[in-house]
Amino acid sequence: MKLQYQRLSRIVSILAVLLLPNTGVSYADPSPATYEVTITNLTSGQPLTPPVVVTHRKPLHVFEVGAATSFEVKEIAENGNNAPLLTALGSEKHVFEVLQAGTGPLVPATAPGGATFPDSVTFTITADGGAKYLSFVAMLICTNDGFTGVDSVRLPKKVGDIATVFTAGYDAGTEINTEDFADIVPPCQGLIGVSSGETGTGMSNPALAEGGVIMHHPGIQGGADLIPAVHGWTDPVAEIVIKRID
Repeated sequence: MKLQYQRLSRIVSILAVLLLPNTGVSYADPSPATYEVTITNLTSGQPLTPPVVVTHRKPLHVFEVGAATSFEVKEIAENGNNAPLLTALGSEKHVFEVLQAGTGPLVPATAPGGATFPDSVTFTITADGGAKYLSFVAMLICTNDGFTGVDSVRLPKKVGDIATVFTAGYDAGTEINTEDFADIVPPCQGLIGVSSGETGTGMSNPALAEGGVIMHHPGIQGGADLIPAVHGWTDPVAEIVIKRID
């Protein structure tokens, strides 16, 4: 008799839960948190493409030093082409939100023509309780295959909390560093004001291909058209400040 009573009590409890009104609130899946993010170019003469930014779960890595370079990161590092990475992350199950931050390059104010462009971009991005990490990638425009970014920085937990991270320069290892404007994306020359009259290219050159392993960038050596005193940098390349606002 006692066993039957316990079973009946369990059934009643289950029914009580199932018959609760649907309020549209899921306590197991709370509303997404909102973060205000600012990415600032800290170099004196190395412009960045608009960053691709993503909030995601732990299993995802956009890039890793010492690992093979994905096609999507190669396209950013060589050609400033954000589209493949935006598309790939948009269909990735571990991603909560992915976006391109801004529409134009981030150019140091100290660079010739730099006053025309911002050196930082501020935006908002969201993440749920499972997506606790943020990553971003942006091309170092005046390089053959350089980029900067962060992979899997932990998002601030509480409203008002701030996380600040400084980024390094990375080499995708997919194209030889000729430092020749003929092999570098065209915007470089106009943005920084140093030119050889060559048009440049937004296409990968198979003749310059390398093995494709990500490493820390050796910097500008001055072997051809790039000038270390103008296009060079010392790490950190950029600063990212993440503040939870909701």
